[in-house]
Amino acid sequence: MIKERKLSMPFWCVGNPVADPFGSGVLAKVTALETAEIIANAGKKGLIHYTAAHDCDLVKWNPENPEDDLDTAGDTCRQLKEIKAILKSGGIQFKMGSAALHPDPVFRNGGLSNPDSRVRALAAQKVMRALRIINFLGGEYFTYWVARDGFETQFSVPWDKTYSYIRSALNLVPKYCSEKKLSIKHGTIEYKPNEPRGEMYLPTVGHAIAMIMSLDKPDFWGVNPEVLQHDSMTNLSPVAAVAFALSMNKLLFLHVGSQKAGQFDNDNPPLLGMDGLKELVSIFYILNKYDWKGYIEFDNHMFRTDAAPGEKNRIKLREKYIELCVDAYRLAEAKAFKLASDKTIASKLVKIWKEDKNLDAILAKGDTAKIQSLAINYKAVVEEASAIGELDLLVNKKILST
Repeated sequence: MIKERKLSMPFWCVGNPVADPFGSGVLAKVTALETAEIIANAGKKGLIHYTAAHDCDLVKWNPENPEDDLDTAGDTCRQLKEIKAILKSGGIQFKMGSAALHPDPVFRNGGLSNPDSRVRALAAQKVMRALRIINFLGGEYFTYWVARDGFETQFSVPWDKTYSYIRSALNLVPKYCSEKKLSIKHGTIEYKPNEPRGEMYLPTVGHAIAMIMSLDKPDFWGVNPEVLQHDSMTNLSPVAAVAFALSMNKLLFLHVGSQKAGQFDNDNPPLLGMDGLKELVSIFYILNKYDWKGYIEFDNHMFRTDAAPGEKNRIKLREKYIELCVDAYRLAEAKAFKLASDKTIASKLVKIWKEDKNLDAILAKGDTAKIQSLAINYKAVVEEASAIGELDLLVNKKILST
């Protein structure tokens, strides 16, 4: 089991001015270079190892100049070089990048799924530019967050074409990476049930993995669930989502934060907020049981209450936010590690599961004749209590103990 995983803190988390639909940002803004400095300093302190960004977190997008990043004498290339040098100074590896297909108003009815072919062409150009930027920074992953690929009204959607639009756009990613010999090894889909659109075309982990299986290069693709937020928003289980992705060998990395079930996307830091302590610990417990080799990336933002205006707070509070996220994550990770190696819990699980290797082998093989011939003592089975409540109380005691 991995005792301590490597952590990534993205640009969009650090640079967030902590705005919401009801109020503008509380924190004074920072530039991309200043954000890189904050992340690099966190790396020097040993808090984090990786970072990630949307293309627009790093450099501005000019749709009239979609290849500005290729001009070695231009401002875009100059700024990317500066960011790369700053991150290197802190020992930070740029791990993942994404194309932001949500802030510009041209994508208000979707990017990859937009029924207007002109908008889809702009989105494709922006994705290819983002792939080149990721490659320049040495990134290994490209993430497609569903962004505005969704709808509010059913009759406005060309349902017979929409998923083929998304499929074609996703197929473009490994094709372009191969043609240009880019550093990107894998792509991921970050699904979400709603927000910013009323409904999304890929709302769950099942939708995302089903889409992946229909792509030209399914082995290139995986998922990066955002837990606890995205599944919990509609009262689905982030624990089951992670376990399912693991079972399908499609969990490439994990975004973490905290969420009160059934609400808007809270995007709270790990363990913070009304709910989520037990759920997050259990997810890390499952990762240990699977001996998962991936890494953890924060995807949340500072409490608006913890932000404050003013020049003195602009950098300081962002640095404190990184420390808070890492401290909270390490607390849950350490507890999950202890639970995974706890002998008392293991002994109770043996009694609850009652595994029989011979029966398991017959059932797994699907030998219908042998299954039919099995003589199972129904009375003995039906009268055995599982004591799951007793197990769960034991787990709670161990989580709450210090």
